[in-house]
Amino acid sequence: MSALLVGYARCATDAQDPTAQRDALGQLGVRPERVYVDHGLTGTNRERPGLREALAACRAGDTLVVTKLDRLARSLPDARSIAGELTARSVRLSLDGSVYDPTDAVGRLMFNVLAMVAEFEADLIRLRTREGMKVAKAKGHLRGKRPKLSRRQEAHLISLVRSGGVQQRGGGRAVRRGPLHRLPGHRARTRPSPGQRQRARLGQLSRAVTRSASRKPHPAEYAGRALRTPAPAAP
Repeated sequence: MSALLVGYARCATDAQDPTAQRDALGQLGVRPERVYVDHGLTGTNRERPGLREALAACRAGDTLVVTKLDRLARSLPDARSIAGELTARSVRLSLDGSVYDPTDAVGRLMFNVLAMVAEFEADLIRLRTREGMKVAKAKGHLRGKRPKLSRRQEAHLISLVRSGGVQQRGGGRAVRRGPLHRLPGHRARTRPSPGQRQRARLGQLSRAVTRSASRKPHPAEYAGRALRTPAPAAP
């Protein structure tokens, strides 16, 4: 059996597109059906399904091809471990067309330098992320997920529950009692059937009321309420 080229590509986030890596692997001679991809996984994570399948697909005499070393690993221990496993199995490692030779002292040096640079870049990304979150928290921008309903809509839902318009049934299902009002400012995006609209609205009412009862106001909201409170009339 002739030697095969097995390609591996990785995208750190789901929003990234591996097309550029696929095209580069294709230019290096890797067939599209032999390219294994990981989406949304960082290179510091050794346990990746795409990488595991790519390593399993390699046989003695084959070559594992990656566009850059940081696509394969972003830590020096992981890069050495993968390279050592491939060498023990008589599988070659190609970095953008350059085959890594573990018996060459200069090749090992360059491999270690590239792995250290990849690890350094990963450390910088983590450091910048932490600094950004710290600054955002200090400015009050890091408050978690915003509520989906406005204060006016929350007040409308609470009034419906208190008036008996919505009742919670066992199992978490909400049923309607009396007329079902539309939420202020709500616009329907689709035109479902009346039954679908009723079930969706009742479920939304139930979830929103539960969130509204359990949500704690932010300290900035107390300050805003204090500013909106009218001053007492002069005697």
